[in-house]
Amino acid sequence: MKIPFNKPYLTGREMDYIYQAVYSGKISGNGMFTQKCQRLLESRYGFKKALLTTSCTDALEMGAILADIKPGDEVIVPSYTFVSTALAFVRQGAKIIFADSRPDHPGIDEDKLEELITPKTKVIVPVHYAGVACDMDKIMSLADKYNLIVIEDAAQAIDSFYRGKPLGSIGHLATFSFHETKNINSGEGGLLAINDERFIRRSEIIWEIGTNRSEFFRGEVNKYGWVDIGSSFLPSEITAAYLWAQLENLDNIQKRRIEIWQQYFAGLNDWAINNGIKMPKIPDYATNNGHLFYMVCGSGDQRNQIINYLKENGIQATFHYLSLHQSLFYKSKQDGRELPQSDRYTNCLLRLPLFYELKENEIEYIINTIKQITK
Repeated sequence: MKIPFNKPYLTGREMDYIYQAVYSGKISGNGMFTQKCQRLLESRYGFKKALLTTSCTDALEMGAILADIKPGDEVIVPSYTFVSTALAFVRQGAKIIFADSRPDHPGIDEDKLEELITPKTKVIVPVHYAGVACDMDKIMSLADKYNLIVIEDAAQAIDSFYRGKPLGSIGHLATFSFHETKNINSGEGGLLAINDERFIRRSEIIWEIGTNRSEFFRGEVNKYGWVDIGSSFLPSEITAAYLWAQLENLDNIQKRRIEIWQQYFAGLNDWAINNGIKMPKIPDYATNNGHLFYMVCGSGDQRNQIINYLKENGIQATFHYLSLHQSLFYKSKQDGRELPQSDRYTNCLLRLPLFYELKENEIEYIINTIKQITK
C-alpha cells in the first residue's frame, strides 16, 4: 500500500468552470469567477473586502504595503512558520522580531508578545497553525494598547473560528492560502481579507498594479492611471474558476477532513500517551478545521524513527517548519534570543497524511502501523 502525504481533491466541476471562463472571452483577472469567489467569502465570513491573489505570499506582501512598512520598522512574527510570513515584511525593509511558540501548541505564545514590543513595532502577525486560532483577544488588546496593526496569517485556517468569529475577520487584515496542500485549493492561490475600512480603497489600487483601474470599471472615475505602488497580484479567471468549484463544496470537504482528523485522534491517543507523544490540542476558544494532523514526539530521534518506519511501510509522513530564527538567511540578523518551543516543534513535530480521498482502510492501516512502533 502506498499512501501519499497529500492529494489535491477535485470536486468534478473544476474543468466545467474553467471551460466557461476560457470561452467567456475574459480570462485575465477580476472577471466573473473572481467576483463570485470574493462575494461568497465576504458574505460567509464577514470580511469587509476580499481580494483574490496569486498566492498567500502575495496577500502578505500586499499587507506589508498597506501597513506602510518602512526600513527599520519592527514586525513580530512567530519563528515556527513558513518563510513567507516573514519574507513579505523583510522585502519592505522591516526588522523581524521572532516570537516563540506556546508550550502546548505550535502557535505564537501570546503571553510573551508584550515584552517584544518597542517604539519601532508596527505589526503583529499571528499564524493560526493547523487552522487552530491564536488567542485573538489578547493580541487585539495589545494592538489597541500600542496602536499596532494585526495581520492574521490564516493560510491554513479557512472555515475555522475563534469564539464564534471566523478566523481572518478579526485582525485589521488577513491572508489565506489556496495552495494544493490546503483544504480548499486552486493549485496556487490566495486571498487578502480587509477588515479595516481605512485600507479598502488602497488595497484595490495595490492589487491592480498601483492604478485605480477597479474604480474606472465601476464607473466611479472617468479614466484610470498610476496613483500608488503595487503589483500584478490578481489571479487569472482560470484559477478563480477552479477555486469556485472548491468553494461550492466547502462544507462537504470540511466535514470529511474533520472526520479523518477525529479518527486519527481517537485511534492514536492512548498509544501517544504510552509513548510520551503529545497529541494536538484545540483550546476551548477555537475550532478545528481539519487542516492537518500532527503529533509532537519526545525527541528528534523518536520522530525520525516513526517517519522512517512509516516510509518503509508505504506511508508518507513528514516534519514541518524549520525555525526561521535559525535559518541561514536570518540567523546573523537575529537578536540572539533562544526560542526553545519553536526549536522543539522543528525537531519533534510530525504530520500524518490527511486529504479528502483518504479511504477508511487506509486510515486504519496508518493507525495500526503506527501502533506497531513503541519506545
